[in-house]
Amino acid sequence: MAIPRKLTANFVATEVDDETLIVDLDGGFLFSLSGTARAVWHAIDGVSDAALIAESMAIAHDGDVRLIADDIDELLSDLERAALVELV
Repeated sequence: MAIPRKLTANFVATEVDDETLIVDLDGGFLFSLSGTARAVWHAIDGVSDAALIAESMAIAHDGDVRLIADDIDELLSDLERAALVELV
């Protein structure tokens, strides 16, 4: 499974209340992450693979790891297309 790594040179991020706001420096797009998406963003450490992140989210939210893994894969694909993360 791929290991997501944040491309920190491509964005600026800040925390506002229970939201993570990310500005894509190339395109100027604003991303707003809350809830589980925010938790996944914070779990991206460049070491943990997507499966490990899914397992930790399933435990934290008492959910089905397979469904959560599918959602995480979709989120990571979106973040990769926006050049906010790369999957290595």
